[in-house]
Order: sequence, then structure tokens, then C-alpha cells
Amino acid sequence: MTADLSTDHTRATLDGAHTHGDVTPSTDRAERLTSFDPADFPVPTGREEEWRFTPVRQLTQVFAAQPSSAALTYETHLPDRVSLVQLDPVQARSRTVTAPADLPAASAVAHSGGALLLTIPADLELEEPVVVDFVGQGTSEAAWEHLIIEAGVNSRAVVVLTHAGSATVSSVVSVSAAEGANLTVVSIQDWEADSLHLAEHDLRVAKDAMVKHVVVTFGGKLVRIAVNGTLAGEGGNLELLGAYFTDAGQHQEHRLFVDHTVPRARSRATYKGALQGEGAHAVWVGDVLIRSQAEGTDTYELNRNLVLSEGARADSVPNLEIETGEIEGAGHASATGRFDDEQLFYLQARGIPEKQARRLVVHGFFADLIREIGVPSVEARLLASVEKELNSAVGGTD
Repeated sequence: MTADLSTDHTRATLDGAHTHGDVTPSTDRAERLTSFDPADFPVPTGREEEWRFTPVRQLTQVFAAQPSSAALTYETHLPDRVSLVQLDPVQARSRTVTAPADLPAASAVAHSGGALLLTIPADLELEEPVVVDFVGQGTSEAAWEHLIIEAGVNSRAVVVLTHAGSATVSSVVSVSAAEGANLTVVSIQDWEADSLHLAEHDLRVAKDAMVKHVVVTFGGKLVRIAVNGTLAGEGGNLELLGAYFTDAGQHQEHRLFVDHTVPRARSRATYKGALQGEGAHAVWVGDVLIRSQAEGTDTYELNRNLVLSEGARADSVPNLEIETGEIEGAGHASATGRFDDEQLFYLQARGIPEKQARRLVVHGFFADLIREIGVPSVEARLLASVEKELNSAVGGTD
């Protein structure tokens, strides 16, 4: 049985943003509070709209917002002409595409001691991906991380970020794609079972630029990733893809905000998740704002969840705010359900055992999305991870 949940929200006007120093006060989604100062954010209680699904009691270390000696180690694969350098705090703040939107993100910028700056020069077209592998060292202290990715004019590149090991970490990833750039950023969360990871990814897409942002979450005890994308130039194209496999006791939360600020830009969001086991909890929240000047906007967002066992829960909340009627298209959809009995019957009728039929259904559920990444080495790795999850999810092979 599959339940389709779809809600549309329209709005004629929104009040203009008000700023004071580095702080933008919040009255609605368009005017959410942003600040580089952690003191500007109250400690979440779980009663706030943006925190109501999150098990905030597990985040005491992160919400304390204190400096720490904990850090992730990292290894890199950098093709020729790609650079990775350390910025001091002032430089890091000035080159971050937007001020943080919550306490953990503001703390990440404030306490990281600067940022790593990854630069893809203008006109460079890479044949191999840039890879940064982050590893947690198991400390209970909160680690603060800040990464800035800048893709130059007419460049073409793929950046893969992986996260493994054990850690409590809050991170900010700032991504800027200059005019005509084509950039794919893949973030893989493959943490150990005790890890807590909060992240804010802020994306800025310039004129005629293309950004494909991919989030894949398999590991960790609690993972909460907020992706904020701004279409800042006409002809910009933003594609958000996500896949997650939530096991017993895991909380995986993915929040999207796509801000169409200019005319004739396009965005697509597709997130798919599978859940199994007692206490498995997946959350997806997708917000799209089409501002009054963003005529000719074309946008669509989709979330699908496949529940594999009793005791698992998926929350899916799509939202759409439109300030102008002059748009190309706008819509969203959400579906959460169990196995399609007709698909299983079709496969079993052709002699495929039930366990193997279930594996094929789940594999196909993820495979179409993973193949949209467009990086064969990454796709192969992720499909292997799906197979590993399936071994426990549906009882292995017959």
C-alpha cells in the first residue's frame, strides 16, 4: 500500500528582509535568521518548527557551542591545478556564500579556526573527481568543520566528500559556482553507528551555471543535513539528489531550501529513502520559494520512502511558496509506503524467490537515482553500499 501525500502552499506577497549587522531576523521561511555569531541563536528545545523532528537531547555537546580541540582528519586526491588551502577566520567568513542559518552551523564557522578552501580554476575541465575523505577520531568532544568550494567561470568538475569513522561534528560546506560553471558535489555519510553529524550546505548558482548536489546517508546514529540553494543568476540550474537507508535506532534528517531569486532558472529535487528496524526514523523537509521577481521559474521536488519493516517511521513535508504567477512550472510530491505487492507478485510469478524479489525491488528503487549522479566510480561504490544494506534489510539472497 502506498500513501501519496502532497501539499501545495501559495503566497501572494512576502515582507522584505530586514538586516542588522550580520543578523537577518526571521518572520517566515524567506526571512529566517542567519548570523555568524552563535550567540544570536537560542538553544533549540525541539518545539521550534525547524527542530520538531530532531532528537535534540542527543545534541548537548553541539548546542553547547564551545571551542574544541577535536577535529576530523582528511586525505585528498587533487587533480592538477586544483588547490586546497587553509583560510584564516576573517577570510573564511568573507568567502562563505551566506551566513549560517542555525546554532550548530554558526558554531562550526565560529570555532573551526578558519576554513579549507577548495578552488577549481576558471575554464578547467576535470576528467577525474576531486576527493576529500574526512575521518572521525572517536572523541566525544564536538568537532567544528568549515569547507568552501569555489568553481570558476566555465569550469567543469566533480567533488566527492566522504565521512567515516566515529565523531560528533557540525560542519558548514559553502559552494559557489561562477557563471557557466558545471559542478557536481557528492557528500557521502558512511559513519560508524555512534556518530552524530549536523551539516549545513549552502549553494550559490550564478548565471548559466549548473550545480548537481548529491547527499547519500547510510551510517551514523543521528545525521541532519540542511541544504540551502540560491538561484542567483538567470539560466541557473540546480539539481538536488539524495539517497538514504535508515536502520533501527538511526535518525536521518534531510532539509532542503531552494530560493529562486531571479527569472528563468530551474531546480529539481529528488530524494529517496528506505527504512527498516525498530526506531528507524527518516525526515525529509523540502521548501521552495519563488520570489516575485523570479518569473519563468521551473521547479519540482519529489520525496519517496520505502518502509521495509514494522517500527520504522518516515516524515515527509514538501512546501512551495510562490510570489508570482508568471512561472514555467512548479510542483511537488511525496509518497511513503511498503513494498508494491503487484511488483512482488510479478517477479515471483516468474520463478524469483520472495527474498530475492524484495531485493530487486529495493535495488531498483535506488538504482535509478544513483545512476543520475553521472560519476561511474561513485555510482559503483554507492550501489555496493546499497547491496550491503540489503543483506540485512531483506534477509540476503536465496
